[in-house]
Amino acid sequence: MGLKKYFFDSYAIIEILKTNPKYIHYAEEQVTITLLNLIEIVNSVFKDLGEEQARKVYNNLKYCVEELNEDVILESTKFKNKNSKKRFSYADCIGYIFAKTNNLKFLTGDKDFEGLDNVEFVKK
Repeated sequence: MGLKKYFFDSYAIIEILKTNPKYIHYAEEQVTITLLNLIEIVNSVFKDLGEEQARKVYNNLKYCVEELNEDVILESTKFKNKNSKKRFSYADCIGYIFAKTNNLKFLTGDKDFEGLDNVEFVKK
């Protein structure tokens, strides 16, 4: 692992856990997420694989969680409202703004982010 390059949205992490070949090379990168992403990821694993696996994923990813500051929260709210016609989740809006603020690429498979500045879009 080297310098942080990416902010991983929840979908990207889930696809890595599923060993999706389109995402697997990102597994070598240092993971950066927020608490909201961690919750989404753990919930998905819990539903698909049960509590034991969800706890393992939580324990592996809890150290990758970055704190949010007021600027990121306010800017992500502006971004979500400005793009109200798209179905962005709050977690993704926060992640996108966090990535931009911290010079990280926002790694996602969410088609609504395709073509936006500072996004590395990987088709599903």
